[in-house]
Order: sequence, then C-alpha cells, then structure tokens
Amino acid sequence: MSETNDVLAVVSQSGPTVTFFDAATHDRLGEVRVPHEPHELCLDAARRRLYCTITYRSGYYHANGGRARELVVIDPDERRVTGVVGLAPEWAPHGIALDPSGELLWVSVEGASPGAEGALLALDAESLRPVSRVAVGAPGPHWFALAPDGTRAYTANKEAPFVSVVDLVEGALVDRVEVPGSEGIAVSGDGRRVYVAAPKGDFGGGPARDAGVRVVDTATGAVVRTLPTDGVVFPVHVTPAGLLLAGELRMTAGRSALGGQRPGVLHVYGEGLDERARLEVGAFPLTITSSPDGRYGYVAAVSSSTVTVVDLAAGAVVATLEVGRSGEPGAHGLAYVPSA
Repeated sequence: MSETNDVLAVVSQSGPTVTFFDAATHDRLGEVRVPHEPHELCLDAARRRLYCTITYRSGYYHANGGRARELVVIDPDERRVTGVVGLAPEWAPHGIALDPSGELLWVSVEGASPGAEGALLALDAESLRPVSRVAVGAPGPHWFALAPDGTRAYTANKEAPFVSVVDLVEGALVDRVEVPGSEGIAVSGDGRRVYVAAPKGDFGGGPARDAGVRVVDTATGAVVRTLPTDGVVFPVHVTPAGLLLAGELRMTAGRSALGGQRPGVLHVYGEGLDERARLEVGAFPLTITSSPDGRYGYVAAVSSSTVTVVDLAAGAVVATLEVGRSGEPGAHGLAYVPSA
C-alpha cells in the first residue's frame, strides 16, 4: 500500500469503543470510549464528524437489556467525543447514512414512545436536530440503503416478509418488495438494483433455506435473481468500483448459539454478478466497507472481533486487525476516513 494519512475507524460493541487504524500501515492509532453497545458509523467528511449509533443498553438485537436513544459525535482527527445527541422519544437507532446533498443525516430507528412503528429519522446535518420521520410500515428496521440521488430509501426488515421502499421527498412508504425477513442491504451505483441479504439469521442450528443475496430491479420492484450461499448472509456492500461484497456466516456443526461460529466467507461479485473470489474472513461477518478508490475491502467480524483487509484487485487477504479486548466479541461498524 502507498503511504497515506487515511484512517479506518472500527466500532467494538463490547469495548465499548471506536478504534482508529492507519489505513496504509494498519497500525493502531488510538481509541475513543463511547456509551455501551455502539453499532454503526457514518462519516461526514465535509464537517469532519464521525457519527456512531448507540442501539441498546446491553446485548444484541434478539436479546438486549433495553433500547438506547443516542447518537455520538466524534472528531476523527483529534479522536475524541465532541457531543452526544439524544434522540428520544425514538429508540434503538441503528443504520445511518448521509444524504448525497450532505444536508440530511438519516438514521433508522426500531420504534418510538409511545408505540410508534419503526422509521427513518432525518436530522439536519448541521444542527443534528430532527426534521422529519418516515414510517416504514414494519417493526424493527435495522439496516437501510439510500438511492444514489437520495430520493428513495430501502429498509431491510428482520421481522417482516418484505423490504420497505420509501419516497424520501414525499415522506411516505410507496412499495413493499417481498423477501423473507432480511439483514444487510445495498444499492448499486446506478440505482438500478438493490441487493438484499435474506433470510434473516435465526441461528436455529439447521441449514439455511434459500440463503443468499436477492437482486431487486428497482424499476419493477421485483426480485429478479438470487445469488445463493450455503449459510445466511448478513452484510452486503457495493464498492465505488461496482463490486458487490457479501459476508456469509458459517455455523459450527451442532451449535445454534451466536458463539457457534466458524470463520466466515467474503463473496466478491463483479458488475455482471459473476463471482470473482471467495475469501475466508473472521467469524460472524457483520459489516463491510471499502476504500474510496474501491481497491480495498474491509470486513468486520463480531464473534472474532477482527477486521479482515482484502485487496480486491488481487483477490487476497492482506491483513487482519484485532479490535477491542482480546477474547471478547465486538467488531461491528466501519468507516473509512480520508485525510483532511
């Protein structure tokens, strides 16, 4: 790798921390402590802010000790927390993305008091004050993806048999795409396809049925193809170069708990959806991102608490980063931070 001042930021849920690594040398640069159960990260490069969602008080989606309501603001250059934004009455903020205009920060929330369903919450990117709330017609939306022009969003719903299609201009749910309860979701660079990881992970111990990545045609709202995998897929990501990356979980035979994980698999697909590589990564891949030039992919694995660095051009693993405390699960959200 060439010398840069770019940085990779990685959440450790069990830390609870955000750890910073030099993107060129992979040296650990430092860490920032945050409230319990941090999940996802999002960079606002123009304002030099890194946002971290705090989703639960303890535990995970399927077994938690209460839902959190905070968004942490971090200075990625000085590596310090500069603010904590309360989102009440909204609860369990998880997915997070900056609108292409840079003026809105969208956050998925599992619900709100009293009894409101899951939604996408828009915050003014400058003040971080809520400006709109768009219900998605499903409980517990977790991950979501924005269309390249920012006019639509697609939410993966673990507990509902569909992906929600939301018109962000009109502020309304406009369609449902039938898929089993879903996990990760991503949109192609031209906005013509949505990639959905389904079915959701239930950790029942048996083989996953019809597991893989559903390919949705955004013009028709129909699933036109499935990229099959042996185990369930959680994270999916589209690189700036147009590659589709999908992280497959591998369970230990006879084990049904979250801890029964073998090393996962990263599937690399070309723009024509031909599979170009299969690479072993950490146990329970949960989040994927890539460098701005699309050369490198990064796979955070929560059970091994590692990040696997992949040279996508060479189709090879080049480094494994240890995150959080040794022996504890935790690696989750990722953000690539280009030098200021």
